[in-house]
Amino acid sequence: MTRPIGYYVHHQGAGHLHRACAVAAALDRPCALLGTFTGLDTAGAPGPVIDLPDDRLADGFDGRDGEVERPTSFHYAPLAHSGLRARMARIAAWAAEADPALLVVDVSCEVALFARLLSLPTLVMRLAGTRTDLPHLEAFRSADRLIAPFPEILESAATPDWVRAKTHYAGLLGPALAAPSGDDGSVVVVFGRGGAGGALGDLAAAARVVPERDWHVLGPVAGEAAVPPNLHLHGWVPDVEPWIARAALVVGGAGDGVVAAVAAQGKRFVCLPEERGYGEQVEKARGLARLGAAVVHEGWPSAASWKGLVAAGLALDPDRIGGLAEPEALTRTAAFIAERAAWWEQHGDAAPV
Repeated sequence: MTRPIGYYVHHQGAGHLHRACAVAAALDRPCALLGTFTGLDTAGAPGPVIDLPDDRLADGFDGRDGEVERPTSFHYAPLAHSGLRARMARIAAWAAEADPALLVVDVSCEVALFARLLSLPTLVMRLAGTRTDLPHLEAFRSADRLIAPFPEILESAATPDWVRAKTHYAGLLGPALAAPSGDDGSVVVVFGRGGAGGALGDLAAAARVVPERDWHVLGPVAGEAAVPPNLHLHGWVPDVEPWIARAALVVGGAGDGVVAAVAAQGKRFVCLPEERGYGEQVEKARGLARLGAAVVHEGWPSAASWKGLVAAGLALDPDRIGGLAEPEALTRTAAFIAERAAWWEQHGDAAPV
């Protein structure tokens, strides 16, 4: 009988859940999703959903516990936390009940190391940025293989050779490549769930500097300001792809979802990387700039700089970023996961010598 696969989704929000569902749906065997999914829609999950007890200390959780005497192989190991105990116990119980071939960990150094103690092979999702701290390296060392959800050409120069050698470069695991389409001349600004969102005053100032174009803003916006007639606030939308398809220029962070969607549509891109741990977005944005695939500005630009940024963005060759999209990225990655699962089915549980 074919053994199932598990896919652990850490506290990363809808984008990581969407990626997990897409990968699970492309697999040729059952796949269970494990994570804390409160407030997220799991109706589209293609297999069982194991909703884990929450292990966070408070809102604004950043994956670290601040403990002075925490073991150096961990980022997060608070003491006397009943949610963490219950979470790990549920993962162990699932592993014992389901007898999975392997676990995809997206992302948690602690769960990767815990799975190793459970004698459960892992494929660890390795995000962009400089992740050469001890907990990340130990998680990478414990894994059977690593999966990078970006093309190898965007790899950080700081990544050790042995980590690169263990890595399957999945490419941008986003929407399928879109057919070439025109645009309506608009600027589309995308704010994802992982960041702070936009400030209405800043957006209004940018739209006034470029009054000849409509500005459509997707995602959360806070604050008060007079709204110019060319600025349109849409809040959360169920699907950003149609908006991106109509845009002449996209403005957004360097999160995996935004970059993948822009590449799939082959759209000119002004990238404003947001602050993330380990320089994740900054590293990726700088890679896009090196390739001529985006105009990059670190931090929200001043009002006066927007006219030049829009002009530079519109002067980009869209084939540069479009060339990063790979039609078979998702299928190729699912096949890689299935291949490793089959290998462990054949070679696992070897009799002791």
